[in-house]
Amino acid sequence: RPTTFLQDFRITWADSHIKQLDGGRVIQLNLDQNSGSGFASKNQYLFGKVSMRIKLIPGDSAGTVTAFYMISSNFAVRDELDFEFLGNRSGQPYTVQTNVYANGKGNREQRVNLWFDPSADFHTYAILWNHYHVVFYVDDVPVRVFKNNLAKGVPFPTSQPMGIYSTLWEADDWATRGGLDKIDWSKAPFTTYYQGFDIEGCPNTGPGSCPSNVGNWWETATYQQLTADELRKYRWVRDNYLIYDYCTDRPRFPTIPPECFYGI
Repeated sequence: RPTTFLQDFRITWADSHIKQLDGGRVIQLNLDQNSGSGFASKNQYLFGKVSMRIKLIPGDSAGTVTAFYMISSNFAVRDELDFEFLGNRSGQPYTVQTNVYANGKGNREQRVNLWFDPSADFHTYAILWNHYHVVFYVDDVPVRVFKNNLAKGVPFPTSQPMGIYSTLWEADDWATRGGLDKIDWSKAPFTTYYQGFDIEGCPNTGPGSCPSNVGNWWETATYQQLTADELRKYRWVRDNYLIYDYCTDRPRFPTIPPECFYGI
């Protein structure tokens, strides 16, 4: 059945700062000096594809972070797949940071400037996760690929179900220009809107054979690697909008992380 907020998600943080509009088809998260807010899926999932249509904070959003991510229950050795939208000063590009944690290891940040105004309208952000790779999509454009290189000793999320979360919070110690631009509380409340919730995956309450079923559409040959059109779009993003890649950060990683050698 189609995913809906009321049936498939729950409020996790600051009920007073969340509004359900249009019968729950649109969700508004609010951030002010008292609190941020957030929600999560009622189920956890092991492999599949999740997406949301999000409209980000308009105007001066410096110091705020809107996050859409998946995370496992065991935080110490967590698996986690992150979209983090970093607020900006008016007129500057919105930056989206992605990160991948596997078996508790993260520090795999990449940042891309969005090529449109994500506060003017809703745009679709999706995470595809199968046995072959994790792909982060913005409006069907792949902006990040993390391949399964378990055979080469690189951790990859394969066994821990993950819940789906979204939060809006204050992070002016790092979010905008490394914390140089602080949040302007005179602009509060800050608001982010969500619609078009879509989850296609194996719920942890479902049949145990689901995650290993090669017949699941997200495991089929079409989704085991980028298509030629996706590869062209991916290269376009990387050539024109990538502003940070941990793989090339020599001061931080004098030894290049092994997964950086293996491409997509």
